[in-house]
Amino acid sequence: MKVAVVGAGIAGLCTAAGLSSSGAEVIVLERASEVRGGGSGLSLFGNGFRALESLGLRSVVSGARGVSPTLNGTRRPDGRWLTRFDPSAIEQLRVVRRTDLHEALLGRVGSGVEIRTGTGVREVRGGTVQLDDDTTIDGCDVIVGADGLRSRVRPAVTHDPGAAYSGYVAWRAITARPVDLDAAGETMGHGQRFGIAPLPDGHVYWFAAVNYDEGVETGGIDEVRERFSGWHAPIGEILEVTDPADVGVLPIEELARPLPTFVRGRCVLVGDAAHAMTPNLGQGANQAMEDAATLTALLGSAGMDVDDALRTYDRLRRRRTQRIARQASAIGKVGQWRSAPAVRLRDLAMRAAPDAALNRQLRRIQDWQPPVR
Repeated sequence: MKVAVVGAGIAGLCTAAGLSSSGAEVIVLERASEVRGGGSGLSLFGNGFRALESLGLRSVVSGARGVSPTLNGTRRPDGRWLTRFDPSAIEQLRVVRRTDLHEALLGRVGSGVEIRTGTGVREVRGGTVQLDDDTTIDGCDVIVGADGLRSRVRPAVTHDPGAAYSGYVAWRAITARPVDLDAAGETMGHGQRFGIAPLPDGHVYWFAAVNYDEGVETGGIDEVRERFSGWHAPIGEILEVTDPADVGVLPIEELARPLPTFVRGRCVLVGDAAHAMTPNLGQGANQAMEDAATLTALLGSAGMDVDDALRTYDRLRRRRTQRIARQASAIGKVGQWRSAPAVRLRDLAMRAAPDAALNRQLRRIQDWQPPVR
């Protein structure tokens, strides 16, 4: 089987590694001049670990031991708890550096996978990939679109709804030195949120989300410090021990509408190309890994031909990923409420909601198993 994977991010590398290990001839096409991971921290949950195990990639996060502060949940800016998670609901959660994971995945792709960098895709038609340099890759049995929110492959599968701005931006970084934490989680204010997650080495991954008009230029870490300086400890300390050069800020976007299909002919979408979602459940990478594991298992199934495998992939993946994307979007909207009456209502509702219900939701999202080959 000849497979072209468009995009060398986490979704693309997981898919390439999985299909190559199943005997496929795989070529990865990456628009950038080099393959490298961006971003800062990334959350891996139980479902993501099971996907990696199914792909034979569990070792790429073998050093990601768990770090569990005494408390984890949601707070107000003054530090008062609104919700708390049962440790058992997040016992498999690991936070890793995105660059470390990407580098480890790249190292596991194997010599049987050809990776072409600086190779942009212009169009996909049938089993042919038309490249920006006017050359083509012909005779593909499967073409995998793993090229993100602004996918060049998506129009070959379905009408492209494009990206939608969520109404807020997020700064993200990892501290330059360890910070002693006794609690982690997310703090919600008026149109602003701050998240804290420890890494295994004691450093802290953090994010700050703020409502912003689309297209308005944002500031750097000085703006973050100004906005969050009065919030509970250790937010101030976390920001003080962050190197300004390590801080990135991006508008939070998602697919404007859910796709009616992830598959057309021999072309299939995975990761953000299929279901780009806001990061409010920490499931973006985990769902991409699930996609890769599901596609690999189905294409390697002795009882299915390629067309059956792709149709089954679409049936299995579309409903689950779109449900999680809706949940993530709704959480972000509520978390970014700005008016005082709305924030009071939100906080009262969160304090009144049984923690057990929130823990069930977390467990339900992680309750996934790869298809049996």
